[in-house]
Amino acid sequence: MLLLAVEPAFAISRIKDVASLQSGRENQLIGYGLVVGLQGTGDSLRSSPFTEQSLRAMLQNLGISTQGGESRSKNIAAVLVTANLPPFASPGSRIDVTVGSLGDSTSLRGGTLVMTSLSGADGQIYAVAQGSVVVTGFSAQGQASSVQQGVTTAGRVPNGAIIERELPAKFKDGVNLTLQLRNPDFSTAVGMADTINRYASHRYGGRIAEARDSQTVVIDRPKMADLAKLMADIENLEIQTDTPARVVVNERTGTIVIGQDVRIAPVAVSFGTLTVQVTEAPKVVQPEPFSRGETAVEPNTEIQVQQNGGSVALLNGSNLRSLVSGLNSIGVKPDGIISILQGIKSAGALQAELVLQ
Repeated sequence: MLLLAVEPAFAISRIKDVASLQSGRENQLIGYGLVVGLQGTGDSLRSSPFTEQSLRAMLQNLGISTQGGESRSKNIAAVLVTANLPPFASPGSRIDVTVGSLGDSTSLRGGTLVMTSLSGADGQIYAVAQGSVVVTGFSAQGQASSVQQGVTTAGRVPNGAIIERELPAKFKDGVNLTLQLRNPDFSTAVGMADTINRYASHRYGGRIAEARDSQTVVIDRPKMADLAKLMADIENLEIQTDTPARVVVNERTGTIVIGQDVRIAPVAVSFGTLTVQVTEAPKVVQPEPFSRGETAVEPNTEIQVQQNGGSVALLNGSNLRSLVSGLNSIGVKPDGIISILQGIKSAGALQAELVLQ
């Protein structure tokens, strides 16, 4: 069990670390392509007819006729190609792409992605991808057993896509800057606006920032100011960030993260576990020699009941240290800590948001 305490709640951070520029967001790209050069681990063309159709279309575009022939190739696989187009990307720059199998291919290891067009949500082609697929997982099998680590039907092509089209939006054409907090919070948004206004009052002689809501801070462009220089100065300003009281629980890994502002009203907790173990140990009974008896199996069942815990602990989380000490003093397993937190929340004693993952 891993019990973590996050402190302090207030932290000094740069604006670039807690907020992003609205006009500088990424855009998602998607495309359909083929991976060739596989060592017999590609799609079976009967089970994946779209792979055969794509193969025939590609060969016809290359001037090779495939009329009347039936392909039984096992070294080709149909894949879905995805990528994120970074903000302000210019034609000629390269980005990474991710490929994932669409058919019944068992591995993309050693394959090469052939030329694939990547389109945005508007249907326009923004990049073209091609290159060797890097697969981190591996698999091996024999007649009686097999082993696999990671995923072999997905991989990456580092710097595999070349950007062909610029996004229509231009950074310097805007009349203002819009900053979006990665963790929306009214206190942080207002504090960010106040920090920017103090800087602007000294530099430009007036206020330029306004907190619209818990996530958005709008900055008006001062006259004769260069937006790039203005953004470079603003993103390095330090602000005091705030977060709500929150307890994050991951039931799969047993990780519990408790924020600094989490408080628990005085509450008594009793935790006990009941373990019932049933063991079947049948005995084989043999007949006497030279008799007409038959071998029989005599059932033998053992049941053990064990009850642990049952102690009552008083939790009073007036601060983070006492809360963590109280939870650790109970000495239960991760699932027990999670159950206790859920019970405290249901009782109304946990003054925080409980997030289950």
